Amino acid sequence: MTSNTALTSSNLNICFYGAGSMAEAIVRGLINKSVARPEQISMLNRSDKGRLDFLNTTYGVQVASDQQEKQIRLQHADILVLAMKPKDAAEALKALGPLLHEDQLIISVIAGLSIRTIQSLLGRKQPIARTMPNTSSSIGLGATGISFSSEAGTELREQVISIFEAVGIVSVIPEEQMDILTGISGSGPAYIYYMMEAMIAAGTEGGLTPEQARELTVQTVLGAASMMLQTGEDPALLRKAITSPNGSTQAALEIFAAAGFTDIVKAAVHRCAERSQEMGAAVEEALS
Repeated sequence: MTSNTALTSSNLNICFYGAGSMAEAIVRGLINKSVARPEQISMLNRSDKGRLDFLNTTYGVQVASDQQEKQIRLQHADILVLAMKPKDAAEALKALGPLLHEDQLIISVIAGLSIRTIQSLLGRKQPIARTMPNTSSSIGLGATGISFSSEAGTELREQVISIFEAVGIVSVIPEEQMDILTGISGSGPAYIYYMMEAMIAAGTEGGLTPEQARELTVQTVLGAASMMLQTGEDPALLRKAITSPNGSTQAALEIFAAAGFTDIVKAAVHRCAERSQEMGAAVEEALS
């Protein structure tokens, strides 16, 4: 079974319990990449019927707002994606547990909620995939970390990977590495945007129009990322290739070095990971 046919080949039903922006991004990717057909997908939320109507009209997916119909869809889904807010998780999972059968796969995109806590709230040792996508998933360029419970076998793991490969790349990691992954890819887009803000500001200060500064910055970041991806080169080598001795690029890099750029970035990544761990502990304490 190849990853991009794992769902269509077996006509599995996938139900999104929560219908926010990340759930929509995944659904868009599944349909656009032909990993799943709209009729295989259902989406539920607590009470926002307008949101469900939009998703039904836009993507052709099945939706349910009636409580009885929700329960039927949850019971008959082969794969359940938990995409509700953390504050709603305890009540939802406790109610969900009695509806499940042992073969149903649970995928969580709830930040900070461990596999152990999910199984505890469900009241059963269900196969679980804990995931951490990032916002670039909404345009099919995401990076998702996935950790599996011991109950998830090879076929179930392939199904999960196929879902998230529809919106980007996937890294399967031990659950204890989920926080450092959050520091790299989960929050990483914000670091890049922060630097882009500064580059655009410098460009306008130097006389470029805001539009020119933005366009040049965006293309520069896109080109640099694409160069690294296409060549496979180490970023240090690519940096050195455009840094002439005593040139303008070297002068700029010396400013970064004097400010401790490498140490600052590493400290930010590690602090993000620490905060992710703290938030996860707080979520689990609140739900216990």
